[in-house]
Amino acid sequence: MNPVAGIALIALGSIGAASFYVPFKKVRNWAWESYWIVQGLVAWILAPWAAAWLSVPAGTLGSILSAAPSSAKLWAAFYGVLWGIGSLTFGLSIRYLGVALGQSIALGLCAAFGTLLPPILAGENLFSTPAGILTVIGVSVCVLGIVIIGYAGALKNKGLSAEERQAAVKEFALKKGLSIAVLAGIMSACFNFGYQAGKPIEDVALAYGVDPLFQKNPTLIFILLGGFITNFVYCVYLTVRNKTFSDYTKVSAPVLWNNILFCSLAGILWFFQFLFFGMGSSKLPPGMAIFGWSILMALNIAISNIWGILLKEWKGSSAKTRFIVWIGIIILILSTFVVNIR
Repeated sequence: MNPVAGIALIALGSIGAASFYVPFKKVRNWAWESYWIVQGLVAWILAPWAAAWLSVPAGTLGSILSAAPSSAKLWAAFYGVLWGIGSLTFGLSIRYLGVALGQSIALGLCAAFGTLLPPILAGENLFSTPAGILTVIGVSVCVLGIVIIGYAGALKNKGLSAEERQAAVKEFALKKGLSIAVLAGIMSACFNFGYQAGKPIEDVALAYGVDPLFQKNPTLIFILLGGFITNFVYCVYLTVRNKTFSDYTKVSAPVLWNNILFCSLAGILWFFQFLFFGMGSSKLPPGMAIFGWSILMALNIAISNIWGILLKEWKGSSAKTRFIVWIGIIILILSTFVVNIR
């Protein structure tokens, strides 16, 4: 167990998660549903299979998946389907609120629900142990940071004209974006439930000699398959409704390969959060493992807001608003270390 190394690995995943939407800005002449499902194919199908295959002893992946309990695989996929609703609406929240504000609200709720609900549903009393109390305190500090950043977002919205808002975020829509972000945050927490349901798969992987650092990779196959199904169905619906079948054929070959390249990059960056979260959480002691999800979400929010600043989503905001954003980012980062207090 190495908590510092664990948090460092989770931070690497956060960088990928908070950055995944940036490559989409290089995609040209494709509708949202067209590029979303391409990145999803990479993030939720190709990448998890490749990661699992590369991280288990040669020739054992099929045996591990066959030996894993069917109930664990089905429940992991089921929670993946629910998480897929969160990932789908997560992308829409960024579309309507921007990288900074959209991720802050959605991931903040995801942190709270994903960290606290699994032990509560398992019948644990978080106030009965020092580790549990620190978990509650850490999540509370995380939520405080989220509230502060949300307040900064409200100040930004109030201080800008409609034209300035759309210059920063092309399809900015506050009310629609907020409602979608709330749904995204609640449903995205199901990913952590999928990890809990997939623990028997991890046990089988360890029995086959998989390095504990990569024990969660086989479980990812099933969780992300469920997420892909949800997103695929919705994107097909949008493609039929919007008649965007021709997106893949109407563009020139250079534009097509450009779009595939940047969508694939987005998918790989998003997958990194799950890969490095699994690796990082394996390094956390039992008392800290429950807080790993909150660490991932808090760092995602902090880094996404830094991206928001770099992408000039806060351009035109007052100095007071930008100062409040940085205070929120600092509090979020500090929340990841509360659990280390002994």
